[in-house]
Amino acid sequence: MAHRTFAIGDIHGDLEHLNLLLGKLPAIDGEDTVVFLGDYLDRGPRSKEVIQIVRALDHLVGCNVICLRGNHEDAWLRVLDRGWPEFVLPPVNGCLATMRSFTGGAVVAEDEAPSQEEWTQLFAGSFFPDDIVAWMKTLPDYYEDDHAIYVHAGLHERAGAFVHPRDTDPKAALFWTRSEEFFRNYRGKRVVVGHTKTTLLPPELSSYTVHDPTDLWAGENVVAIDTGCGKGGFLTAVEFPACVVYESRTR
Repeated sequence: MAHRTFAIGDIHGDLEHLNLLLGKLPAIDGEDTVVFLGDYLDRGPRSKEVIQIVRALDHLVGCNVICLRGNHEDAWLRVLDRGWPEFVLPPVNGCLATMRSFTGGAVVAEDEAPSQEEWTQLFAGSFFPDDIVAWMKTLPDYYEDDHAIYVHAGLHERAGAFVHPRDTDPKAALFWTRSEEFFRNYRGKRVVVGHTKTTLLPPELSSYTVHDPTDLWAGENVVAIDTGCGKGGFLTAVEFPACVVYESRTR
């Protein structure tokens, strides 16, 4: 089928699951589009390599590739612009793992703290190569085609209605919003999101594998595909318009 779109969820530095998932996708050609929903880095140990793959996939495969900005890319741009220790400090954000993937340091051990020198680099984001910084700055806020609207976190609510991404102000809402109201009550063109792990969404509203809350979440007009990659979970992709689901895990 021509003109397919493959939406891929949050990778979070997990190169192993990215490679597993890509190996399960059908043959993709120049009429197809792959949309990555953001959050390529942090937590997993191979952020540098993950970014290398998503940046090169269009040349490797010959398809159209859209890499959206996630809240973790947005956060690092804030760090680089004006500093943001509140993002860098919490171990759960996985910033040290990202830095070591770029500097060649050892894989972060559980409960390991950065050295003093590493703290300095983390607070400044100085380990990122210039081309990676430039790439993060160009990542689009959203993508839309005939099948869906694709955005990292969700749609912003204003005056009791959910706003199209093109009309959203501030744009940061597209990367950071986490509203149960959106998943429960949005009605309109299908929206595909990552950002919020599917185990946190209302299980009674999902029509997909209702017995498995770790799986993709499919509401009436929203499909959520952050299935915990880089956080002990797996990576998910959905092919549109056929609505075929691909997973990096084996079951």
